[in-house]
Amino acid sequence: MQSTLERKFTKLVLEDLDIFPCVAILGPRQCGKSTLARMLNKTINNIVYMDLENPADLRKLDDPLLFFEHNSNKLVCLDEIQRRPELFPVLRTILDKNKRKGQALILGSASRELLRQSSESLAGRISYIELTPFLLSETEDSRNNLFKLWNRGGFPDSYLAKNDDASLRWKINFIRTFLERDIPQLGITIPSKNIEFLWRMLAHSHGQLLNASSLGESIGVSHHTVKNYLSILEQTFMVRVLKPYQANLKKRLIKSPKVYIRDSGILNSLLEIDSYNELMGHPIFGSSWEGLAIENILTELYDWRGYFYRSSSGSEIDLVLEKGRKRIAVECKVSTAPELSKGFCNALEDLDITEAWIIAPVKTPYAIKKSITVSGISDFIKEVRKER
Repeated sequence: MQSTLERKFTKLVLEDLDIFPCVAILGPRQCGKSTLARMLNKTINNIVYMDLENPADLRKLDDPLLFFEHNSNKLVCLDEIQRRPELFPVLRTILDKNKRKGQALILGSASRELLRQSSESLAGRISYIELTPFLLSETEDSRNNLFKLWNRGGFPDSYLAKNDDASLRWKINFIRTFLERDIPQLGITIPSKNIEFLWRMLAHSHGQLLNASSLGESIGVSHHTVKNYLSILEQTFMVRVLKPYQANLKKRLIKSPKVYIRDSGILNSLLEIDSYNELMGHPIFGSSWEGLAIENILTELYDWRGYFYRSSSGSEIDLVLEKGRKRIAVECKVSTAPELSKGFCNALEDLDITEAWIIAPVKTPYAIKKSITVSGISDFIKEVRKER
């Protein structure tokens, strides 16, 4: 197996480096940010790569103004920027002085909300790109690769492992390192056991409505504390919080968000699922497919906003995509011969949506009803891009 896969984000990074003085690539640890940055050497000759977890590289930045002045004609890459947030105000001075596009590339394992200094200091000077683990479209998109990605997840070292056992060992170690090392390095001083317990409970309720009070009772903390812990997991790219669609209807709508573990492989490890065959017999099987589909769709169609819709009467849509005045309804079914539910059909009427898709593990798209198509994940994404 090849040791790396070409990332489709590379083109976006190169485009933004021609537009902005600084580009930030944010994403979870081990998702391939450093590898992507090094691969830019094939296109950009003058890159200086600095690992801020390396003491030798940190010493070079004791005087950041002098360092950047010496490398003023190069693209300076600062990896693990969350280790040195005090660099952001200095970086603003440097960017404004040189007045050149593509001066800095910063890599971080925390969201822009956790890296608040960058939003405040570099406003108007920086582009943010979120790098995820491998997407289905980056793994050659064959049926076998779908099952492999679904089981192992998209983190490169897990997906490209020599076998499933090696992949499993990597994921177990990743979870432990995230809790014991990564969280404290962000300056978050809360018991790692509490975060782990919540993380595992969220895995068991993957794709379900958030009940912060119930989770808080299980952990022994308040619902406010649960929301704080959840925010940490969201801003370190471990979970996705999907908000409810708020429509001006004469119906009672569900207002709680739904929560998904973003990587299917990490979800499997948190639930101690060791193989795809075991996943097929697990109660999480259907919602696992839903999470995999939603994660790929929202990442690939990043210029669309995503919500779910549910009314108290049972009308429900797994994913409502909205872009301007355009809306698409998406329902996720793990069956290769999916059937339409009454709740889904009622929801289409509630929202007056005329284009709907059923995302299922099928090889070829086909119409199940007028304006409703059954499709695999990648074919759906391609069709939405082609039409718009």
